Amino acid sequence: MISTNNFKTGVTIQHDGNLYTVVEFQHVKPGKGPAFVRSKLRNLRSGGLLDKTWRAGEKLATAHIDKDKMNYSYNMGDTYVFMDNESYEQIEINKKQIEYQLNFIIEGMDVLVISFEGEILGVDIPEKVTLTVTAADPAVKGNTAQSATKDCTVETGFMLQVPLFVDRGDKIVINTNTGKYDTRA
Repeated sequence: MISTNNFKTGVTIQHDGNLYTVVEFQHVKPGKGPAFVRSKLRNLRSGGLLDKTWRAGEKLATAHIDKDKMNYSYNMGDTYVFMDNESYEQIEINKKQIEYQLNFIIEGMDVLVISFEGEILGVDIPEKVTLTVTAADPAVKGNTAQSATKDCTVETGFMLQVPLFVDRGDKIVINTNTGKYDTRA
Protein backbone atom coordinates (compact mmCIF):
# COMPACT_ATOMS: atom_id res chain seq x y z
CA MET A 1 0.00 0.00 0.00
CA ILE A 2 1.11 3.55 -0.70
CA SER A 3 -0.23 6.82 0.63
CA THR A 4 -1.04 9.62 -1.81
CA ASN A 5 1.31 11.75 0.31
CA ASN A 6 4.19 9.50 -0.88
CA PHE A 7 3.46 9.81 -4.63
CA LYS A 8 6.52 10.14 -6.83
CA THR A 9 6.85 10.22 -10.59
CA GLY A 10 7.07 6.65 -11.92
CA VAL A 11 5.25 4.96 -9.00
CA THR A 12 2.83 2.27 -10.21
CA ILE A 13 -0.55 1.77 -8.53
CA GLN A 14 -3.68 -0.33 -8.93
CA HIS A 15 -6.98 1.57 -9.02
CA ASP A 16 -10.42 0.33 -10.14
CA GLY A 17 -8.87 -2.84 -11.61
CA ASN A 18 -6.42 -0.94 -13.80
CA LEU A 19 -2.67 -0.37 -13.58
CA TYR A 20 -1.42 3.22 -13.59
CA THR A 21 1.93 4.94 -13.36
CA VAL A 22 2.17 8.43 -11.86
CA VAL A 23 3.22 10.93 -14.55
CA GLU A 24 2.70 14.14 -12.54
CA PHE A 25 1.49 14.98 -9.04
CA GLN A 26 0.95 18.08 -6.94
CA HIS A 27 0.22 18.38 -3.23
CA VAL A 28 -2.30 21.17 -2.60
CA LYS A 29 -3.01 22.69 0.83
CA PRO A 30 -5.79 25.24 0.39
CA GLY A 31 -6.31 27.94 3.02
CA LYS A 32 -9.73 26.52 3.75
CA GLY A 33 -10.56 22.82 3.71
CA PRO A 34 -8.52 19.64 3.74
CA ALA A 35 -5.33 19.04 1.73
CA PHE A 36 -5.51 16.99 -1.49
CA VAL A 37 -3.24 15.57 -4.20
CA ARG A 38 -3.78 16.28 -7.91
CA SER A 39 -2.26 13.63 -10.15
CA LYS A 40 -1.92 12.70 -13.80
CA LEU A 41 -1.83 8.92 -14.30
CA ARG A 42 -0.98 6.84 -17.40
CA ASN A 43 -2.89 3.61 -17.89
CA LEU A 44 -0.24 0.92 -18.51
CA ARG A 45 -2.59 -1.24 -20.60
CA SER A 46 -4.21 1.34 -22.87
CA GLY A 47 -1.70 4.21 -22.63
CA GLY A 48 -4.46 6.74 -21.88
CA LEU A 49 -4.04 9.58 -19.39
CA LEU A 50 -6.29 10.10 -16.36
CA ASP A 51 -6.48 13.24 -14.21
CA LYS A 52 -7.42 12.25 -10.67
CA THR A 53 -7.70 14.15 -7.39
CA TRP A 54 -7.16 12.24 -4.13
CA ARG A 55 -7.63 13.13 -0.48
CA ALA A 56 -4.28 13.63 1.23
CA GLY A 57 -3.20 10.43 2.97
CA GLU A 58 -5.53 8.13 0.99
CA LYS A 59 -4.12 4.58 0.70
CA LEU A 60 -3.79 2.78 -2.66
CA ALA A 61 -2.50 -0.63 -3.68
CA THR A 62 0.94 -0.59 -5.29
CA ALA A 63 1.62 -2.64 -8.40
CA HIS A 64 4.98 -4.39 -8.63
CA ILE A 65 6.08 -4.10 -12.24
CA ASP A 66 8.85 -6.34 -13.59
CA LYS A 67 11.30 -4.86 -16.10
CA ASP A 68 13.40 -7.47 -17.92
CA LYS A 69 16.27 -6.48 -20.21
CA MET A 70 15.68 -8.05 -23.62
CA ASN A 71 17.02 -7.68 -27.14
CA TYR A 72 14.75 -6.86 -30.11
CA SER A 73 15.28 -9.69 -32.60
CA TYR A 74 12.84 -9.42 -35.52
CA ASN A 75 9.21 -8.98 -36.51
CA MET A 76 6.68 -11.31 -38.11
CA GLY A 77 3.97 -9.04 -39.52
CA ASP A 78 2.23 -7.44 -36.51
CA THR A 79 4.19 -9.51 -33.96
CA TYR A 80 7.56 -8.40 -32.63
CA VAL A 81 9.98 -10.89 -31.08
CA PHE A 82 12.24 -10.04 -28.12
CA MET A 83 14.90 -12.35 -26.66
CA ASP A 84 16.25 -12.56 -23.10
CA ASN A 85 20.06 -12.22 -23.35
CA GLU A 86 20.70 -14.67 -20.49
CA SER A 87 18.13 -17.46 -20.90
CA TYR A 88 17.61 -17.00 -24.68
CA GLU A 89 13.86 -17.23 -24.04
CA GLN A 90 11.83 -15.42 -26.69
CA ILE A 91 8.58 -13.51 -26.21
CA GLU A 92 6.23 -12.03 -28.76
CA ILE A 93 4.56 -8.63 -28.39
CA ASN A 94 1.72 -7.32 -30.54
CA LYS A 95 2.40 -4.17 -32.58
CA LYS A 96 -0.53 -2.31 -30.92
CA GLN A 97 1.17 -2.50 -27.50
CA ILE A 98 4.41 -0.85 -28.65
CA GLU A 99 3.37 1.25 -31.64
CA TYR A 100 5.06 4.52 -30.53
CA GLN A 101 8.25 2.78 -29.30
CA LEU A 102 8.70 1.11 -32.71
CA ASN A 103 9.67 4.53 -34.10
CA PHE A 104 12.95 4.26 -32.16
CA ILE A 105 13.72 0.50 -31.99
CA ILE A 106 16.12 -1.19 -34.41
CA GLU A 107 17.15 -4.85 -34.58
CA GLY A 108 19.69 -5.78 -31.94
CA MET A 109 18.69 -2.95 -29.58
CA ASP A 110 18.33 -3.69 -25.85
CA VAL A 111 15.02 -2.59 -24.26
CA LEU A 112 13.20 -3.22 -20.98
CA VAL A 113 10.10 -5.40 -21.36
CA ILE A 114 7.49 -4.35 -18.79
CA SER A 115 5.25 -7.03 -17.27
CA PHE A 116 2.82 -7.41 -14.37
CA GLU A 117 2.18 -10.89 -12.96
CA GLY A 118 3.13 -12.49 -16.29
CA GLU A 119 1.07 -10.08 -18.42
CA ILE A 120 3.28 -8.17 -20.87
CA LEU A 121 2.35 -4.48 -20.88
CA GLY A 122 4.91 -3.10 -23.35
CA VAL A 123 8.51 -1.98 -23.64
CA ASP A 124 10.50 0.81 -22.05
CA ILE A 125 13.12 2.37 -24.31
CA PRO A 126 16.07 4.63 -23.43
CA GLU A 127 15.37 8.37 -23.18
CA LYS A 128 17.78 9.04 -26.07
CA VAL A 129 18.59 6.80 -29.05
CA THR A 130 21.06 7.15 -31.90
CA LEU A 131 19.68 6.44 -35.37
CA THR A 132 20.99 6.87 -38.93
CA VAL A 133 19.39 9.37 -41.31
CA THR A 134 18.14 7.59 -44.45
CA ALA A 135 16.58 10.60 -46.19
CA ALA A 136 16.86 14.35 -45.68
CA ASP A 137 15.42 17.23 -47.68
CA PRO A 138 18.03 19.50 -49.26
CA ALA A 139 18.77 22.74 -47.40
CA VAL A 140 17.25 25.74 -49.16
CA LYS A 141 19.54 28.78 -49.31
CA GLY A 142 18.05 31.77 -47.53
CA ASN A 143 15.61 29.64 -45.53
CA THR A 144 16.83 31.01 -42.20
CA ALA A 145 14.16 33.59 -41.38
CA GLN A 146 12.98 31.41 -38.51
CA SER A 147 14.46 28.35 -36.83
CA ALA A 148 16.03 26.71 -39.85
CA THR A 149 14.91 23.08 -39.98
CA LYS A 150 14.07 20.51 -42.61
CA ASP A 151 12.31 17.14 -42.80
CA CYS A 152 14.33 13.99 -42.27
CA THR A 153 13.60 10.26 -42.10
CA VAL A 154 15.61 7.84 -39.94
CA GLU A 155 16.24 4.11 -40.42
CA THR A 156 13.05 3.11 -38.55
CA GLY A 157 10.88 5.21 -40.91
CA PHE A 158 10.24 7.90 -38.28
CA MET A 159 10.06 11.47 -39.64
CA LEU A 160 11.22 14.52 -37.69
CA GLN A 161 12.54 18.06 -38.06
CA VAL A 162 16.33 18.51 -37.97
CA PRO A 163 18.75 21.45 -38.49
CA LEU A 164 19.86 22.24 -42.04
CA PHE A 165 23.37 20.77 -41.63
CA VAL A 166 22.09 17.18 -41.10
CA ASP A 167 22.55 15.03 -44.22
CA ARG A 168 21.77 11.51 -45.35
CA GLY A 169 24.02 8.96 -43.60
CA ASP A 170 24.56 11.09 -40.47
CA LYS A 171 23.88 9.56 -37.07
CA ILE A 172 21.63 11.71 -34.89
CA VAL A 173 20.44 11.47 -31.28
CA ILE A 174 16.66 11.64 -30.80
CA ASN A 175 14.81 12.27 -27.53
CA THR A 176 12.24 9.43 -27.37
CA ASN A 177 9.95 11.29 -24.95
CA THR A 178 9.37 14.18 -27.36
CA GLY A 179 10.33 12.58 -30.69
CA LYS A 180 12.58 15.57 -31.46
CA TYR A 181 16.17 15.97 -32.64
CA ASP A 182 18.64 16.34 -29.78
CA THR A 183 22.13 16.44 -31.28
CA ARG A 184 24.40 14.89 -33.90
CA ALA A 185 26.17 11.71 -32.77
